[in-house]
Amino acid sequence: MKISLEHISKRFLKYWIFKDVNVTFSAPGAYALLGPNGCGKSTLLRIIAGMQSPSLGKVHYFDSKEQPVAPGDWFNQISFSAPGMELVEELTLSEFFAFHFSFKRPLASLSIDQIITLTGLDKSKDKSIGDYSSGMKQRVKLAQAIFSDTPVLLLDEPCTNLDAQGVDQYRDWIDTYTKNRLILVASNDVREYYFCREQIVIEDYK
Repeated sequence: MKISLEHISKRFLKYWIFKDVNVTFSAPGAYALLGPNGCGKSTLLRIIAGMQSPSLGKVHYFDSKEQPVAPGDWFNQISFSAPGMELVEELTLSEFFAFHFSFKRPLASLSIDQIITLTGLDKSKDKSIGDYSSGMKQRVKLAQAIFSDTPVLLLDEPCTNLDAQGVDQYRDWIDTYTKNRLILVASNDVREYYFCREQIVIEDYK
């Protein structure tokens, strides 16, 4: 997989958040989008995901054979996790994963029960997600992304609301389940992007 950003720029009202970003991301590879809060790294990640439109420029997607992927087909190639993303909180964990993995195939032929065990939330699998703590919800958000069998993984501040055990769990999942994928991490915390060989500093594009 390859993602190429061509003159990507984003403006809110009269202020440019970033301008003229020209970067290519290739798999396998791990890239960090870095900068302080408010610099635009989460916005850029959403633009890459196709969830938000740039003010200027274009995102080009290519499959493993260097063939273009239409923006409408991009959903099938990516998994996305962000602290602000919505979960269906009326569902139990078992129901939520059954729903999610009806759209995205589980990674490495993992079963839903195995994924629940990996989250460490076995005892809460029949509780409504709305009753979960913020840290538990973040584990669910990460699990639905990391354990989906997609070549591209987009993570926005993945350790938000996680305690030390949750951070260790995140690192274990990254080390074990993300080989040969294209990974982009929007972060200002080295614990979240420790494995990224390439770094893009958003403030360089002001």
